[in-house]
Amino acid sequence: MTPMTAPWTIETATAMLVLADGTVIEGKGIGATGAVPAEVCFNTALTGYQEILTDPSYLGQIVTFTFPHIGNVGANDEDVEDLTPAARHGAVGVIFKADITDPSNYRAVRHLDAWLKARGIIGMCGIDTRALTAWIRENGAPNAVIAHDANGQFDIDALKAMAKDWSGLEGLDLAKVATSGQSSVWSEKPWVWNEETATLTADAAKYHVVCIDYGVKRNILRLFTGLDCKVTVVPATTSKDDVLALNPDGVFLSNGPGDPAATGEYAVPVIRELIETDIPVFGICLGHQMLGLALGGKTEKMHQGHHGANHPVKDHTTGKVEIVSMNHGFAVDSASLPAGVEETHVSLFDGTNCGLRLSGKPVFSVQHHPEASPGPQDSHYLFRRFVNLLREKKGEVALAERA
Repeated sequence: MTPMTAPWTIETATAMLVLADGTVIEGKGIGATGAVPAEVCFNTALTGYQEILTDPSYLGQIVTFTFPHIGNVGANDEDVEDLTPAARHGAVGVIFKADITDPSNYRAVRHLDAWLKARGIIGMCGIDTRALTAWIRENGAPNAVIAHDANGQFDIDALKAMAKDWSGLEGLDLAKVATSGQSSVWSEKPWVWNEETATLTADAAKYHVVCIDYGVKRNILRLFTGLDCKVTVVPATTSKDDVLALNPDGVFLSNGPGDPAATGEYAVPVIRELIETDIPVFGICLGHQMLGLALGGKTEKMHQGHHGANHPVKDHTTGKVEIVSMNHGFAVDSASLPAGVEETHVSLFDGTNCGLRLSGKPVFSVQHHPEASPGPQDSHYLFRRFVNLLREKKGEVALAERA
């Protein structure tokens, strides 16, 4: 790896980012105090920091924001994406360039710094995030420790040892940490500005989707209910028989954190059994990666991952290019996909796989986040594509994919 050469020291450091190679970056502490090992990544989104930090797919990661000014809309109770916020699943650390700005938004109920403290997220600001981002692009996402002490008292040797000894995300099953502890029914519909949030009543539900929760985001569930789907959320370790006992019209494999191969040790056999029943299956992010494993493919750790809300992806089924939201550090190896498994989407940044479907079966998945929270809504049609598989099973006329 190329060592850091920039002058990272400041007069009074109350936070440190210590990389596994021994590099020490000093800054100003924000959020919670303490120290935690994790992988450092960068996110290029300009908006949606609260949704990003509460995305369970970021569990085990420290998010560096490339946008320099963060905090201007404060924090609220609606823009939280993890299903069980009391457990605080999401990013464990955060890095900003500038100090957190005061909130200036009518929806704000708390300053971002206070919100970070409440969620136990350790943060730092006052560093050259452009230089850190460039280093990650060249060397890959590093293991590190982020530490915050209000008095600036750090045992640097201990922090270096902690960073060096952390195992990293490869081989790490974090879905068991991020998943729901018990089954539940989701009824909240998509959020509409300046309107009270509506719910889907039991008599209005036309379809039943079982979501296997590896770390699901709330807006995914909202988009299902917005299409008249009752959603039952079940833990990541739920068996095929328990899923089918709920009599679903379709099964959704959710996003989530960690290494898909590690989670796949118990999830992949269940997914294979569900595919054999001919029930419609739809996967997103980690769910996509594990579906790829279940169909005979392989996954691989990416150099720096894809994290942002401005990624171009081409849908081969329509020929259209979409701008999408992404958050993943692992990818399906498209060259490993066997005959009968079609690559449907591809990243126009680096050519990595972003979607697949199984020939002759109502089974498909995408790597990106079509729920757009945060991010563009170009891929919302994928939820209609899945609901059309449910409608086809019932002999109903298909919906237009793009409303």
